[in-house]
Amino acid sequence: MSEATTAKTYLDGLAERIGALFAHNEAALAKAADAIEATAAKDGLVYVFGTGHSHLIAEEVHYRAGGLALTVPILATATMLHEGALASTQFERMAGIVRPVFDRYPVGPNDVLFVVSNSGVNAAPVEAAQIGKERGATVIAITSETYSKEAAGGRTRLADVADIVLDNGAPSGDATVAVPGSELKVGPVSTSIGAALINAVLAEVAARLQGKETGAPIYLSANMPGAAENNAALVRRYRTRNPHL
Repeated sequence: MSEATTAKTYLDGLAERIGALFAHNEAALAKAADAIEATAAKDGLVYVFGTGHSHLIAEEVHYRAGGLALTVPILATATMLHEGALASTQFERMAGIVRPVFDRYPVGPNDVLFVVSNSGVNAAPVEAAQIGKERGATVIAITSETYSKEAAGGRTRLADVADIVLDNGAPSGDATVAVPGSELKVGPVSTSIGAALINAVLAEVAARLQGKETGAPIYLSANMPGAAENNAALVRRYRTRNPHL
């Protein structure tokens, strides 16, 4: 049996990148947690938007075991991959595509909006952040500072618009591991790191909220004791404001 050396290289590199996230983002993580804690105190919501593979971060926190029930994914088929990856790649670069999507979601001044984009320069995520700012929400970006600076070419970056920037540290192009015998690279990291960053923020918020009178609105895994009652109560609380429950 051949040794899985490339697999090990990828996993070791990913672990190293995730291990460096806190030191690199400590101040931004604290600010993000502050913003969500303030939103929770006002019974606001945490919306999450991304296009292409970045939309997976929105689904990651939606109705998630161990996650906060105040999260709402912003999902639009045209900007996702499952019904047309080629088309979605074009749509996320088109100006104006996001505004009608946001008409479905009443993001407002009591809310937080996460916008996830690794390259941070496509029209859809930049406009999403601008809409969030227009509506008075606190906008938090999850993006690669390195990639977005290289790709911008004079364009406005997501990081330029957001109130708080969480840098995923991903390299330009996202892939991290060289394929032996070629100039190609594999092993993208932005999704894994994006999920780690947003879950880190929500974990911090949960710890803070649990120390308050109302407690933290945390979903339990369906197979855990008491999950049915706990989750049903949270669904009743948020269903009228989360179209995806």
